[in-house]
Amino acid sequence: MPYLYRAPGPREPPTPKDARITHSSGQSFEELRQACLQKGILFEDADFPANSSSLFYSERPQIPFVWKRPGEIVKNPEFILGGATRTDICQGELGDCWLLAAIASLTLNEKALARVVPQDQCFGPGYAGIFHFQLWQHSEWLDVVIDDRLPTFRDRLVFLHSADNSEFWSALLEKAYAKLNGSYEALKGGSAIEAMEDFTGGVAETFTTKEAPRNFYEILETALRRGSLVGCSIDIRNSAESEARTPFGLIKGHAYTVTGVNQVNFRGQKVELIRVRNPWGQVEWTGPWSDSSSEWHSVGPAEQKRLCHTALDDGEFWMAFGDFQAHFDKVEVCSLTPDALEEDAIHRWEVTVHQGSWVRGSTAGGCRNFLDTFWTNPQIKLSLTEKDEGQEKCTFLVALMQKDRRQLKRFGANVLTIGYAIYQCPSQDGHLNKDFFRYHASQARSKTFTNLREVSDRFTLPPGEYVIIPSTFEPHQEADFCLRIFSEKKAMTRDLDGSVDIDLPEPLKPTPPGQETEEERQFRALFQQVAGEDMEVTAEELEYVLNAVLQKKKDIKFKKLSLISCKNIISLMDTSGNGKLEFGEFKVFWDKLKKWTNLFLQFDADKSGTMSSYELRTALKTAGFQLSSPLLQLIVLRYADQELQLGFDDFLNCLVRLETASRIFQALSTEDKEFIHLNINEFIILTMNI
Repeated sequence: MPYLYRAPGPREPPTPKDARITHSSGQSFEELRQACLQKGILFEDADFPANSSSLFYSERPQIPFVWKRPGEIVKNPEFILGGATRTDICQGELGDCWLLAAIASLTLNEKALARVVPQDQCFGPGYAGIFHFQLWQHSEWLDVVIDDRLPTFRDRLVFLHSADNSEFWSALLEKAYAKLNGSYEALKGGSAIEAMEDFTGGVAETFTTKEAPRNFYEILETALRRGSLVGCSIDIRNSAESEARTPFGLIKGHAYTVTGVNQVNFRGQKVELIRVRNPWGQVEWTGPWSDSSSEWHSVGPAEQKRLCHTALDDGEFWMAFGDFQAHFDKVEVCSLTPDALEEDAIHRWEVTVHQGSWVRGSTAGGCRNFLDTFWTNPQIKLSLTEKDEGQEKCTFLVALMQKDRRQLKRFGANVLTIGYAIYQCPSQDGHLNKDFFRYHASQARSKTFTNLREVSDRFTLPPGEYVIIPSTFEPHQEADFCLRIFSEKKAMTRDLDGSVDIDLPEPLKPTPPGQETEEERQFRALFQQVAGEDMEVTAEELEYVLNAVLQKKKDIKFKKLSLISCKNIISLMDTSGNGKLEFGEFKVFWDKLKKWTNLFLQFDADKSGTMSSYELRTALKTAGFQLSSPLLQLIVLRYADQELQLGFDDFLNCLVRLETASRIFQALSTEDKEFIHLNINEFIILTMNI
């Protein structure tokens, strides 16, 4: 279910309740720490052990790693030394510059940093070899506990480290992030914006520098002032360009941090500058305004001091804003709220969150290019009711995030290509069908389908009812997702696939013997022949009768009805409870069977004898069953084959079980028709019967 909360004002990170405990013991950081202190031992984290499984999943280390605690590496280790700053972040032997760029950005926002890196941790009194960090994942804060054993080679940290060898907060934060994602190797390659969101719970927007707004400098100035995290990078055209150095000392395909913007008095004119940091802790821009460039000779000592200009090879450098736009291709801004990029009065944005899934065969429909399945994707209704102040339209931002792809890397999963489309909602309610998308164009959509963890865009549309369709680009691709909708004014959202509505006709009464048609009389004769004098059939006898009759029908292809189907039919139709069907009960079922057969033929479009699982939603709705997405997913898992097809026997079985469950629920439901009350005995009898 979606939930709603007020986004906080600028500069401050979200302040949800205490982060959720994630350690397998169920104990909090403080409980684990106290237990170690009482026993006089140092904490060892069984959830993320100090062995190769926590390091790599697809390769062996090139060098022999030795896991050591900070006290075994240096004499007097410090958690944070002289404040956590961007110079505490130097890249090691892991390709996670994107994460380091985000950590460097985080140090510029004291409140956000204090949320992620609880400051009351140290190697002094109360030290027990245990540390914790708070990280955001898919709309909730998690408390990640680790021990302080770190991978080393020759007594030096192999991965992230501080410029000061005795400081360890950044190396421990990297370890916590590796644990969250399954291993250190899972951190290879990525976009800084991903970690920026995990450090703030904020919302990301990406700018292409060549197409940026005219006031781009002011946008970045405002973003940094309001505590937004800002990263930048140079695109690569192929893998050979990765980490290639440009003639001016910049690295392609590498994640940098924007750490400041400012203006300098230069020869009587104001020049706009931007400060950028390379997480390697070295290798810098060599063009105008670089550390040792001649431009600084024309700037007085006071001005240089104000801008913290030094000629150290520490990875941080100034450059003219025009050069920055010419040399860098992409800027990523993670704002604590969407208004952090605006200069005017602060708004309070409304945020709704929807958790969903794309499941192969039922809700993984792919993009609009695949019309036959696109309509089966999850659908979220958005009601925009209030216009922006002084405007005729409503502003909102949609952020679609695919979940857990880093954790799934070890199983061969890649980041999927995702996006979304927004349609004007028609007057009728409920899940929109294929014909709607055949004849209606989208009102707005994500700029592109892309293989990033999250796709987000800002939109302005007139007040009204809309439907958001989040999807992967290709159909049949499975993932869980989190959809966040930020709106300036109150907006209502609702999952169109969350409700269940059963509309079944009253059971037909048997035809009196004197009014039977010729077909019914022949049918009675066959039934009597199989049933014998008692005129009741068992499941085995029912199997014989149905297969004998159905196999004479030329228009339906099927192998054979199974015995289990016939037992299910008896469960549905047997009113006396003796496990058999008498002719009247069977006759009522036969009328149902004719309707269901026609329904199957209607959706077996190619006359192959099977129905696509994607068409099942419409077929079931026609039969009176409007089901939620989780129910549909369960049915497809149970009844469809590997090719996502259902044969007639599967389809019949599905309908019989659905109707049995629905009839029992209706008989047992309370006055409001939404609940039933069962004890354990009644529950087991019920489930065995269904």
